[in-house]
Amino acid sequence: MARNIAAEYRRGGMGDFLRLAAGDLDTARREARPDVDRAALAGALRAYHRDLGTLDRAAEAALERLAHPESRVVVTGQQAGALTGPAYSVHKGAGAALLARSLDAEDAPVVAVYWVASQDHDAEEVASTTLLDFSETLHRLALDVPAGVPVGRVPWRAEWTAQVHALLDAFDAPAGQVAAVRARFEKATAAGGSYADVFARLIHGLLGGAGLLVLDPLHPALARLMAPALARELADPLASSARIEDAAERLLAQGFAPQLRRPPGATNLFVEEEDGQRRLLRTEGQGFRSETRAYTRAELLALLDADPTRLTPAAGLRPAVQDALLPTLAFVVGPGEIAYGAQLREVYPLHGLQQPLLWPRLSVTWLEPNVTRLLSRLGASAAEVQADAAGVLGRALARERGAAALSAGRLDTLTRELDALTGEIAALDPTLIGAAERTRSRTVGRVAHLQRLAAAALARAENDRSGQLTRLQKHLLPNGVPQEREMNFLTYLLKHGDTPLRLLLALEPGWSGSVEIP
Repeated sequence: MARNIAAEYRRGGMGDFLRLAAGDLDTARREARPDVDRAALAGALRAYHRDLGTLDRAAEAALERLAHPESRVVVTGQQAGALTGPAYSVHKGAGAALLARSLDAEDAPVVAVYWVASQDHDAEEVASTTLLDFSETLHRLALDVPAGVPVGRVPWRAEWTAQVHALLDAFDAPAGQVAAVRARFEKATAAGGSYADVFARLIHGLLGGAGLLVLDPLHPALARLMAPALARELADPLASSARIEDAAERLLAQGFAPQLRRPPGATNLFVEEEDGQRRLLRTEGQGFRSETRAYTRAELLALLDADPTRLTPAAGLRPAVQDALLPTLAFVVGPGEIAYGAQLREVYPLHGLQQPLLWPRLSVTWLEPNVTRLLSRLGASAAEVQADAAGVLGRALARERGAAALSAGRLDTLTRELDALTGEIAALDPTLIGAAERTRSRTVGRVAHLQRLAAAALARAENDRSGQLTRLQKHLLPNGVPQEREMNFLTYLLKHGDTPLRLLLALEPGWSGSVEIP
C-alpha cells in the first residue's frame, strides 16, 4: 500500500516535496509579497461582489483590509457544489476565516478568501448532494448540470429551484428552521446568474459575516489580473508539466502514489472553445491542439487578451495562478490537495513565486443528540463507526451479552499463547521457525476474521430488530461515504438552526474531530 502524503506531512515530513513544514506560520508570516497590486485586486473583487449582489458591510470591511499595502490572504476553495455540496466545502471556508482571524493584525491585515472553482467542468462532481431529515430519510438532490462546460458559464435554471423547493417541502424538520434555510436559498437565487454564482452567494451568506470573501476567477475583472500568469505559461507550456512529472517519479521512488500525471505533450492549460466546452491544450510542433482544432501561440495570446476568461489553468497550474493573484500567506487544503501540492513546489518558481504554507482544513463530524447517545451506549467514537460500523455494533452487543469470544482481549490472549508456543518450537528446532511463524500468523488472522464475521452477524440481527446499524450509517456513513464528504452542511441548519454554524466558527484553526450538537 502506498504511503499517505497528507499523513506524512502532518507528522512533519514531506520536506523534499513541500517548501514549508506543516504549521510553520512564523516563516509564512515573515515572507512579504510586494509584487501584488493590492489596490487592483481589491478593486476587482469589489466589482465581483457588486455584480454578485454581496457587497455588504462585511465584504466592504474585508476589501478595505485587503487593500492595505501589507495585507496577506488565507485562501481556500472548492468546486461549486449543489446547495454548497459536501459539508467539508463549508468547513474549508470556516477554517480559512478562523486562521485569518487568528493571524490578523492592524498593521498587517490577514483576509480569508474562498476561491470558487467556477472554471471546473466536471458536472458529475458538483451536480448532487445528500441531506438527512429527522425521520432518518436521506434526501438526494441531483441536478442536470451539463457536462464539459465550466459551471461558471451554466445559468441557474428555474427547474433546479423547483427541485430544491420540493426537497425542502418534503424535509422533516422544524418549520421555522426550514423557512430560514429556504430564505437563504431564495436570496442566493433571486438575482439569477450562474450555477457558481448561487454557490458563491450561499457561501457568502454562511461565512461572509466571519470575514470571508468569495472569489470567482471567471469574473472578467479578476481574470484580467490573472492573464499575465497564463501568458507566461504559454511561453514555455511544458515546463510545469515536466516538473510535475519529475515530482511524480520522486514520490514513487519513496513509496507514495502521485496524484497528478502529465502525459507527453499535455500542458496545464484549458481553452474554452466556441461550443462552450472546456478542453485541455496539448503541444503540437510549435503550436497547440485541443480535441477539436489547432492553435498557434499567437492565436492563444490574442484570445487571452480579448477574453482572459477563456484560457484557464489545469489542476497542476491553478494554485500558482491563484497565488500570483493573491498575497497568499497560507492555503487551507484537504488531504487530496496536500498530495497535489507535493508535486507543485517547483512549478511556483516558473512564475516568480514560492509555494505557500499548506494548512490542513477543518475536519468535522457532526453528532446529533440521538447519535451521541448511541455512540455513548456503544462505547465507540464516530471515527470507529466510520471505519467499521457493523463491527462496532456487533462488539458492543457481544459485551452486553457477555460473549467473550468476540473480545479483543480473547484474541490478545490467543496471540500471546501462540507467540510463546512459536518460541518454544523454534528453540527445539530452529529450522521450524519460518513454518511456526506462518502458522501463528494464519491462525491469528483467521480467528480475527471469524470474530469480525460473528460481530457483523450480531449487528445485522440487531439492525433487523431496531435499525441501529442503519441509523448510524445514515448519520456517519451516508451512502457509504464518511459524513463530511457526502452530507450537506445545510442538513444541520435545517434541523438545529444556526447552532452548528456558531459551533463551527468557535473551533480552533485546523481542528479535527467530532462536534456534538446540543
